[in-house]
This record gives sequence, C-alpha cells and structure tokens, in this order.
Amino acid sequence: MHELKRVLVVGAGTMGSQIALQTALSGRHDVTLVDTVAGQLERARAQNRRLVDRSVEKGRVTKELAEEALSRIADSGDLATAAAKADLVIEAVIENFDAKKGVFEALGKYAKRDAILASNSSTIAISRLADISGRPELCCNMHFFHPATVMQLCEVVRGPKTSDETIDAAMEFVRSIGRTPVLLQKEIWGFIVNRILFAASEEAMRLLEGGYASAEDIDVAVQKGLNWPMGPFHLLDFSGLDIFYGAMKDRHAQGEGGDAPEVLRKLVEQGRLGKKTGKGFFDYD
Repeated sequence: MHELKRVLVVGAGTMGSQIALQTALSGRHDVTLVDTVAGQLERARAQNRRLVDRSVEKGRVTKELAEEALSRIADSGDLATAAAKADLVIEAVIENFDAKKGVFEALGKYAKRDAILASNSSTIAISRLADISGRPELCCNMHFFHPATVMQLCEVVRGPKTSDETIDAAMEFVRSIGRTPVLLQKEIWGFIVNRILFAASEEAMRLLEGGYASAEDIDVAVQKGLNWPMGPFHLLDFSGLDIFYGAMKDRHAQGEGGDAPEVLRKLVEQGRLGKKTGKGFFDYD
C-alpha cells in the first residue's frame, strides 16, 4: 500500500484550506497548499487560524496541537514543484469541469509517477478526469463535506480503471485524518449524498413553485418531520444557489434529470445566491 506521507491540496478556497488543515491536525502527514490566485493563500491562512483558535477556545484541541498543525501546512504558488514531491494530490478547485481538467493535465506532467490523484468534486466522476492525467489506475474521487474540519464523511469513488491498491490507500488515508470513508464501487452522478440531497431539494422547490407551501413552512416540515438540522431552502442558501444551479446543469448535460427549477434559475440570475450575497430564498440582512 502507498505510504501517503506528503499530501498536496490544489486550491486554497474554503474546502481546500480545510482539507489541508484536517490533514495537518492528524499529525501524520506533511501538507502543501497550492493556489495561484493572488491573496488566496493569505486568506486561507487567516481562515485556518480562526478555525484553530476557535477550537482551542472550545477545548477541542490544545494550543500546542493547533500550532503544530498550522506549521505543517506549507504554502506554494508553484504546482509543478509541489506536485513532484507529493504522494497524494487532492484537487479542490472550483466545481467546474474545465478548471479541474486543467489541474489534472498539469498533474499528468508534474506529479510523481506513483502519486495518487484524487478529486474533491461533489458531482464530477473521476473517469472524466483520470485519462487526462495519463495514470487512470491511480485516480479516484475523494469527496469531503463542508465544513471539512467538522463533517465526518468522505465519499471515495472508484473509477472504471482505478486499481484496488489506490482505493485501499485512499480509504486508509481518510481514516488516518479522523474521517469516515464510504466507498462507491461504481461511478454515478452525484455519488450517494448529493443524489439524495438533490432529489429532496428539487422536490422542495417544485412544492414552492406549485404554491403548495412557503419556503419557511417546507423547511419547518423537513426539520421537524425528518429531523434534519436544517431545512432544504436554508441549506441551499448556505451552500450557494449558484453552486447548486451549476451542478444541476451539469447533471442535465450528463443525461440525468431535467432542467433546474425556474425559481432557482431566477434567483441566480438576480444575483440572489444565498447567504454569501445576503439574499437567496431568504434574506440575511
């Protein structure tokens, strides 16, 4: 089995920076976080500092462990150099096929020949990226959930050419950083959680469009009746309506499902993208 000591996370956004932090907190891996967008690495450092300071305040980790974890994360703007040293690369750039394709093309050129290449994509199956790298047997999905420092689950997805050794190493890595892996033996759009979540969210929007109930009452019904911690509309606002809309369009392009609900399309076109813009299905002024 691969010894995945040196880990590279590509993309220092919210997910990438938190995957790097969770990996570092395990104390078992050295981590490099790569991003080429000006100022993004600095923002990631500040975000991770806030997260560990809050964890220290709440007694979840000691100050010593927090500082050690932060010190384990190296920053880099040079993907080629960082990839040449990594045993595992986790791509965590935006949920856009072309962006991810560009990363896997670069990894095919610069990553170690035996490095495992994983995508954190929530919907894009690894078979769409693996051949681009030139080493499909070493590629898999490794889908963490937001926030990665809190949510326990990671969906590991086997592509049609992924080797057993790659899957075994990926599953063991997830366990090594204190997360719970589940394995999808065959690819399917949206994997497990998002297929179920999309079905529930889409039905909630159809109920709203049909005038059967308000967004507020649908959320209350799901929270109180299904014991969800958050209703579907608040969850959509929290996740970002543009992200959800883009994923639904990608699903449709892959031959699954119909068009996105009209109410979702209109909100996105109006710039009401959820909590991050202050308005979505609900107002957050």
